[in-house]
Amino acid sequence: MAESSNLKTLTFYGERTSWVSPTSLDELVQLKSSNPKAPLVMGNTNVGPDIKFKGVLHPLIISPTRVVELFDVTHTAQGVWVGAGCNLSEVQSLLEKLAPQFPKEKTELFRALIRQLRNLGSQQIRNVASLGGNIMSAYPNSDLNPVLAAGNCKVSVVSNGDFGKTVLKPEEIIVSVFIPFTREGEFVGALRQAPRKEAAFATVTTGMRVFFSERSRVVQEVSIYYGGMGPTTVSAKSSCVSFRPWDDETLSRAYDVLLDELDLPPSAPGGKVEFRRSLTLSLLFKFNLEVLQKLREMVRQGTISVSILADVLEDFKEFLFHVSKDQSAHDPVGRPIMHRSAISQATGEAVYCDDIPKTDGELFMTVVTSARAHAKITSLDVSEALRLPGVVDVITAKDIPGKNVRTEFGYDEELLAESQVSCVGQMICAVVADTRVHAKRGAAAVKISYEDLPDPVFTAEVKDAKSSFFEPRRVIWRGNVTEAFKTVDQLHEGEIRLAGQEHFYMETQSMLVIPVGEETEFKVYASSQWPTLTQEAIAETLNIPSNRVTCHVKRIGGGFGGKVTKTPLLASVTAVAAQKTSRPVRFVLERGDDMLITGARHPVLGRYKVGFMKDGRIVAADIQYYSNAGHTIDESLMIVEKILLHMDNAYNIPNLHGRGAACRTNLPSNTSFRGFGVPQGIMIMENMINDVAVLLGRPADEIREINMYKGPSVTHYKMEFSPENMLRCWNECKVKSDFSNRRKAVDQFNQQNRWKKRGMAILPIKYGIAFAEGQFNQGGALVHIYKDGSVLVTHGGTEMGQGIHTKIQQVASRELHIPTSKIYISETSTNTVPNTCPTAASFGTDANGMAVKNACMTLYQRLEPIRQKDPKGSWESWIDAAYFEKISLSATGYHGYDPDQSNLYMDWDKMEGQPYAYFTYGTCCCEVELDCLTGDYRTVRTDLMVDIGRSVNPSVDIGQIEGAFMQGLGLYTLEELKFSPFGLLYTRGPSQYKIPAVCDTPLRFNVYLLPDSDNPHAIYSSKGIGEPIVFLGSSVFFAIKDAVAAARSDSGLVGPFSLDSPATPERACLACSSPFTKKIPVSKPGSFKPWALNI
Repeated sequence: MAESSNLKTLTFYGERTSWVSPTSLDELVQLKSSNPKAPLVMGNTNVGPDIKFKGVLHPLIISPTRVVELFDVTHTAQGVWVGAGCNLSEVQSLLEKLAPQFPKEKTELFRALIRQLRNLGSQQIRNVASLGGNIMSAYPNSDLNPVLAAGNCKVSVVSNGDFGKTVLKPEEIIVSVFIPFTREGEFVGALRQAPRKEAAFATVTTGMRVFFSERSRVVQEVSIYYGGMGPTTVSAKSSCVSFRPWDDETLSRAYDVLLDELDLPPSAPGGKVEFRRSLTLSLLFKFNLEVLQKLREMVRQGTISVSILADVLEDFKEFLFHVSKDQSAHDPVGRPIMHRSAISQATGEAVYCDDIPKTDGELFMTVVTSARAHAKITSLDVSEALRLPGVVDVITAKDIPGKNVRTEFGYDEELLAESQVSCVGQMICAVVADTRVHAKRGAAAVKISYEDLPDPVFTAEVKDAKSSFFEPRRVIWRGNVTEAFKTVDQLHEGEIRLAGQEHFYMETQSMLVIPVGEETEFKVYASSQWPTLTQEAIAETLNIPSNRVTCHVKRIGGGFGGKVTKTPLLASVTAVAAQKTSRPVRFVLERGDDMLITGARHPVLGRYKVGFMKDGRIVAADIQYYSNAGHTIDESLMIVEKILLHMDNAYNIPNLHGRGAACRTNLPSNTSFRGFGVPQGIMIMENMINDVAVLLGRPADEIREINMYKGPSVTHYKMEFSPENMLRCWNECKVKSDFSNRRKAVDQFNQQNRWKKRGMAILPIKYGIAFAEGQFNQGGALVHIYKDGSVLVTHGGTEMGQGIHTKIQQVASRELHIPTSKIYISETSTNTVPNTCPTAASFGTDANGMAVKNACMTLYQRLEPIRQKDPKGSWESWIDAAYFEKISLSATGYHGYDPDQSNLYMDWDKMEGQPYAYFTYGTCCCEVELDCLTGDYRTVRTDLMVDIGRSVNPSVDIGQIEGAFMQGLGLYTLEELKFSPFGLLYTRGPSQYKIPAVCDTPLRFNVYLLPDSDNPHAIYSSKGIGEPIVFLGSSVFFAIKDAVAAARSDSGLVGPFSLDSPATPERACLACSSPFTKKIPVSKPGSFKPWALNI
């Protein structure tokens, strides 16, 4: 709130901008009059992002936060004047306080604004964004402006001391906003549809007001305003409704008028044209239902036809193991120990790469990336950048002393493009400067000229040219699908597209490279999942031995696979800058650059042909997988291989044929992501099974059960396994979730409701644990015991939030028979544990835990003579005695997998092998409720039953299960990467790209761990769990599809239908095929250039 006006004006001067804070309205008016282009900044929620992300420069910024007149609230008999400086939270609180004090008919507008404010931005945004600023921002999809306009609100403006109510000029200032009371017979509605309920710009938003003549349904006044249907808030003509009865005939005429008035070209900015146009109709229909309820005085809480989707979270339920009664109370293994960094992370004390204090002479680096998808570089001019203040140097490919081209997985990849670029976002050069700001300005000053090359490719389609694919393409089969197809009762063909997914780790790619100053030695601090690859890449780039590079990783703020192969490339460029300047160089990618450069989960196109019998048995399936690899290979081939190895999921299909290809496109190179292709590959199988169920008219869970592996089984690549625990998970999940009764309740709900539908789905997962590339299935450790009895453990895994350090601490505690408080893990570094493998594939604890166990057992055995001499001694006394008896208190540990399992391999020529140590199993049942008019949905309930053996730490593992499920929910229902027709990523930040938030969490979320499960192939009989559950997020997708099928049935539409992933509100709404979506004409593909590509 404003401070006392007695304070003096404050002025702050920067390099290019001055910031002025006046203390009176008169002073503010004079400042604005003299500087009409200077923005007024209250919460900086609009101007700040423009400066940071769009490079907007304002020589003067005016901050009126201390002008008290902007915060006045005045009550009148007609309504309330609210100061334009009040933040949106204050406005919401004010209206919530006033609404109960007056009759309902007077506060229709108040309650409509409250409804809109609750979902506008986030709580943090509402706490600082002002009412006047929100109005003046004039967002095309504004939430408030349509409601304020429809409600006949007024603004009081001042300019040069004169007050008025007019169209605003640049020098005019909004002082306050008048929100009137409504009259008896007057109704106001505020509706919106957004990609996510909270903290998301609306796709379409509307404010509607109707006033009826006394005791009739004849419309006297009507106002309808929309956001999201043009560059500004737009008004719909009301002549077709005014002075007519409020009935179906009038509304039908209104729909036709809206279609004519609110047209959008097929290439309109923002895309979603068909959806947006349909929303103008469906939102009016929803308002109509609300009005009819009130007119009939039939407002009943919980009325399904117009109710808001439920959003009250129930208590989550987590069901943990109980350790054996025989286990020592001091043994922490199997107990729900808190994550060792939980407190420091919650308080902000945890140290990440960019928290490392700045060193003397440190420089900051920013990269310059390609603006073209497929072009020759004709010139690179850095002269202007070098003249800017603070810029020290520009790094190009010519500055690399070693290899600019790295050979990864059989294909070459440039660190910095030299003569040609093959995607937007490819790194060309880097600017180093004394500050981040100067480095960014320098990068913006670099001038690059291009000569476009023909025919860039962006989508993974079937192509004949060999150059369209990265070789080899993989094939795997068992049986004979061609012959089997001749014997089946029915054949069906289908396809599904699965979009990519941004890693969106909380900490972006970050690194600091410090020249030691002696014999070309470098210390590297990096947010990396694979310190050794980072070390090796830098050494190769600088043409020095690996022993001159030490890579340190304290912790990383999330990785999800995105910091395996991408970090070494970025760190190599940083190292070149550090070597050339002989100064420390810090490189921290901003979110937009991180998303632009580093790639994402692979989009996959799946096409299938399936043959099945009338009794539900699937006899044969032929599936083709086309993965969009991007412009370089990265790990794409290995991902295709893992897709094929998991294509069967839980099903024993006797004739199975899989073909996979990594398609070369002119997009940033996609990379590993939690699940490593499995979430895409299994999704195609499950969609195929869903189609079979629909064609047979049987529940999908029945078809799944019929085709599951049973008894001793062999996969399509001839690996033997027992599906017993997989079937236990399935059956127990059905019981825990009360599947049968809830399925009946869902069907009954759908019979009773037209515009709200519920859906259910239950799916299994069989996920192979270990690296199919056998050399990565190893771990190392180094354990030191100090004279005071404290223990320092180092291992080859990196802590990225998954709790590996916590579990390792528990392992060391058990093996050394000491409390965890005596054990410390500082960091992962290549000078303590060399030749580390990537912390990935859900195998980190399996490999490194065994290595630590090995080292600790060695140390404990060395202490055996000491313990025998002094059996009642303390740990500290034993260590002290061992030191004086010259017993080594350091030990290395190593684990290369059990002797009988050391032959993990896959022979693709023979199409057989044992690429995995074991399988992790799980089953998930989900129920959703769908608003068929808007596509909005809520996950009503989720039940997960997971087999993780005997968990080392059940609380950490359940956290991984819940997090993986939510990430999968985002993949399959929410997250969209949008590319322009020229290959530019539109969605480069949280304002455009939406990951799941608290509002997306299932209202009831139950997690169960399968009891009495043993696994002889991993430490303490546990199982890896980091990745498998991502796929089970697709249960939400299939529940949505089930609800859509119910909606389509009401319209007489039966049979399989297409629903690509993610099942966004747009796709779900259009798939429902309501009377409103049917009114929207569909533009012919190829007749226009779309705003965004369907990658």
